[in-house]
Amino acid sequence: MTTRAGFIALIGEPNAGKSTLTNRMVGAKVSIVTHKVQTTRARIRGVAMEGDSQLIFVDTPGLFKPRRRLDRAMVAAAWGGAADADIIVLLIEAHRGVTEGVERIIDGLAELPHGRKVALAINKIDRVEAPVLLALSKDLNDRYAFANTFMISAERGYGVADLRKWLAEEVPESPWLYPEDQIADLPMRMIAAEMTREKLTLRLHQELPYQLTVETEHWQEREDGSARIDQIIYVSRDGHKGIVLGHKGETIKAIGQAARAEIEEFLGRKIHLFLQVKVRENWQDEAERYSEMGLDFKDGN
Repeated sequence: MTTRAGFIALIGEPNAGKSTLTNRMVGAKVSIVTHKVQTTRARIRGVAMEGDSQLIFVDTPGLFKPRRRLDRAMVAAAWGGAADADIIVLLIEAHRGVTEGVERIIDGLAELPHGRKVALAINKIDRVEAPVLLALSKDLNDRYAFANTFMISAERGYGVADLRKWLAEEVPESPWLYPEDQIADLPMRMIAAEMTREKLTLRLHQELPYQLTVETEHWQEREDGSARIDQIIYVSRDGHKGIVLGHKGETIKAIGQAARAEIEEFLGRKIHLFLQVKVRENWQDEAERYSEMGLDFKDGN
């Protein structure tokens, strides 16, 4: 039996559907999915099997114009994921077409090592008519020599099987790089922290979600098969702490319940989750916070 394995980087603008596609490919929720942009910070890898091929998806942060140190580290992580991958899939939102951001990404692709295989996936195809799709596909292929073009809906699953089959044929011959039953290479501590951060992102609005991070401080396995997880939510200001806690602690309680339920479902066992909120004014300038998120602090310079 000839086995294949390879890393596939999903790149695109924020909200293009990279996390949704990762989860659809893997068949489980390994990447944070919200309606907010810029929610994926670390290069989360999901592992999918397709026949004799193992596909390792690198779900990069969305590519956008960076302003802050954290932004710069996220963009560096995204391009780093693309440069290291065997295949790159550029996701474009069908209804948004060729934006300034997409043009910047295509310019960036041209600077990658020669011979890098790049596929185009036009996502959210259910939002536009066929003639618009065809015109968009032609426009993009005129701008860059894509190895293949796919019309998909990551949310509904349209066209995803064709993309996965093509990827399985294109990744290099190689022994499998992960156990067959493994779906992500992130430490469980980080996945649990991401799940809590997703609940915070969904519950809180405006700028606050980008001013906070979640870390799993302790993970204690118990004799009855359950686990106690202690997490810290770091915020930048005192006022933010009050927002996260909510009136009489109602907000943090609801977030904790939602996060615990999701972690339990993911692990298939009982979890005791304890959340604490701490103010760290300059957490976005602390190297330790970046390493917890899987980002390189130096890339933010």
